[in-house]
Amino acid sequence: MSRFVGDPVIFTGNAHPQLARDVCAALNVNLGAANVFDFANGNTFVQFLENIRERDVFLVQPGAKPVNHHLVELLIMIDAARRASAGRITAVVPFFAYGRSDKKDQPRVPITARLFADLIQTAGADRMLTMDLHAGQIQGFFHIPTDELTGQRLLVDHFGAQGFDGVVVAPDLGSAKRARTAADRLHLPLAITEKRRSGNEDRAEVMQLIGEVAGRDVLIIDDEIDTAGTLVHVAELLRSEGAQRIYGAATHGVLSDPALERLAASPISRVAVTDTLPPRTEASMCSLEIVSIAPLIGEAIRRIHEGDSVGALFR
Repeated sequence: MSRFVGDPVIFTGNAHPQLARDVCAALNVNLGAANVFDFANGNTFVQFLENIRERDVFLVQPGAKPVNHHLVELLIMIDAARRASAGRITAVVPFFAYGRSDKKDQPRVPITARLFADLIQTAGADRMLTMDLHAGQIQGFFHIPTDELTGQRLLVDHFGAQGFDGVVVAPDLGSAKRARTAADRLHLPLAITEKRRSGNEDRAEVMQLIGEVAGRDVLIIDDEIDTAGTLVHVAELLRSEGAQRIYGAATHGVLSDPALERLAASPISRVAVTDTLPPRTEASMCSLEIVSIAPLIGEAIRRIHEGDSVGALFR
């Protein structure tokens, strides 16, 4: 039994209201009433329109574009909840923006992921709930309990239900563990491509393939698709190596321009992402499929509220 008053109460900022509504539907609770808007001068205003004293509050706000604006909106929501005497505040950030800035890999650059983590904690969050961090060490940036869910199982099961029977491909060495888990779940072989990225440019040069794909369908697994440069280059390499139908899957569909155009012109047949971020309205141009994370997020919220194990979701 929860030590907090009543059911969990869920609020949303303006980053992805539909996801919050879907999570509430999965939990069979009403979305919390709040005003979250900008004044004419650009300042953000937040007011919760119901009593949250000693309530278990969950604030749903992924790092959607415009990223910095939505980050500040989240921080103000956390501060408002803390000053309203919320019993506990959990920041639900399905897509953790700045996840790529997790280390100093060039001279005189910041570790923005750590800054982001510090800001959330300083604002007053008691817990963090996120999905598929770009780098595992980001969990260690937080000094509050942090639960990392994964959308990979949802995507793998999505393709498994459609009868996928081929080779799972990791687009780089950093994705090998993720792809191995997917391959094991599907009882299929694994292949890996070696990738090298040049500086800060949103493009990568694919060097070579480790594994056999000739005459087989392939599924490329990654944590996010941003400009789709890596995904498309890997797909072109796989096609040159004799792969048949090529599919892509990633938890986070960032899809910065020109991602959709690249995917539409690529040899990739279908791409599946989850709804950690609001789907692009033009997604149909590249056969983009959306897999909902709302039931998973909802179950994690229920377990956090009731004091059950979140890790048990992945056993």
